[in-house]
Amino acid sequence: MDFQVVVLAGGTSKKLVPLVSKEVPKALLPVANRPVLSYVLEQLELSNIKDLIVVVEGADAALRVGGWISAAYVDRLHVEVATVPEDVGTAGALRAIAHHLTAKDVLVVSGDLVSDVLPGAVAAAHRRHDAVVTAMICSVPVSGLSEAGASGAKDKTKKPGRYNIIGMDATKQFLLHIATGAELEKDTRIRKSILCAVGQMDIRADLMDAHMYAFNRSVLQEVLDQKDKFQSLKQDVLPYLVRSQLKSEILINGAPQGQQAKENGNDKVSYRIIANASTPSFHELYGLGPNDSAPVRRTHKCCVYIASNSKYCVRLNSIQAFMDINRDVIGEANHLSGYNFSAQNNIIHPSAELGSKTTVGPHCMLGEGSQMGDKCSVKRSVIGRHCRIGSNVKVVNSVVMNHVAIGDGCSIQGSVICSNAQLQERVALKDCQVGAGYVVSAGCEYKGESLARKEK
Repeated sequence: MDFQVVVLAGGTSKKLVPLVSKEVPKALLPVANRPVLSYVLEQLELSNIKDLIVVVEGADAALRVGGWISAAYVDRLHVEVATVPEDVGTAGALRAIAHHLTAKDVLVVSGDLVSDVLPGAVAAAHRRHDAVVTAMICSVPVSGLSEAGASGAKDKTKKPGRYNIIGMDATKQFLLHIATGAELEKDTRIRKSILCAVGQMDIRADLMDAHMYAFNRSVLQEVLDQKDKFQSLKQDVLPYLVRSQLKSEILINGAPQGQQAKENGNDKVSYRIIANASTPSFHELYGLGPNDSAPVRRTHKCCVYIASNSKYCVRLNSIQAFMDINRDVIGEANHLSGYNFSAQNNIIHPSAELGSKTTVGPHCMLGEGSQMGDKCSVKRSVIGRHCRIGSNVKVVNSVVMNHVAIGDGCSIQGSVICSNAQLQERVALKDCQVGAGYVVSAGCEYKGESLARKEK
């Protein structure tokens, strides 16, 4: 395939503070004790895509991400790490590396996407339809920490979010409308021209843009050049291409879409039959002149690839999503973890040590070299490498990163404890985040707090 692949790995997202820091950029946040970026890279590898560009915001973050990739994927992938300014946005990041893009098509994947959908399937759908953009959409994830594992009660906190309003044609191949961000709070307005052209539209609020796109490279670069205020692929570039598909102003490979057949000397439109369809697309019919003559209207195709409901597809773009994904990858989506689970449906590293009467329940992970004292209980949680945990400690629905010290009698529920943090004796945390290296004093109790050292 004549595709270039770009992975947008971000930097130190403000929405993920205090989980991210100068030492741990977003791409290296752990999901089941593996950097989140590894999940995207492995799916690309499974699609036999070995050459890619990873774009990182900020020089320090790029250095750390590049170092990890070099060590983890030596002789497996050929990766060029490109540094762009912080907070430049996804469209700005592609604009900054545009001189590296030379292939006919570009596959853009968010580095925070944890999914078992093969990127190659999206690329193939894009080529099949000869589209200017193909966006992968998937079911809206159910969010919220489950208490069912601990109490046996029904989980009333889990609920689907609302991310997009998406309109598709009856065949569910073409993207006709997409609303995102602030537009979700307004009345949905559908362009009359698109309804007249397509005849019927399926409008869905239970699907979301997964931030995996295949673009025609020349179109993408033209839009980025002409619309220099565009910062986001999701909120700017994609909606623009969708809105303008029946009055296209873009050039496809240097020629206006819809006029290429004329320039090739054809008087009649040359139909491209879509797979499993017996008629031309509505774009081609809409563009025709009188008596089915050569196209008089310029159109372009915006397509969708809908991930099956059986597929897992969630972005790590919030602290809640970080909790949800860690829970899922050691739970219902454990096929993504890359680990072999025990008969007790958990993972305890052979080098880990458990004290007397300590239990590690199903859907849990205990990392390399970690030690737990007597009478501890771990439920639906991930504990990282080389942690030191005292006696009578309870950890429920939580993520504990590497090199964490937890004193006797602590209770941790629905919380994230970042690397090198220290919890002294009898600390009680519920729905908290403890930043890297932070020390929580003995006997303290916190609920819903973010505890972190100030960045210098």
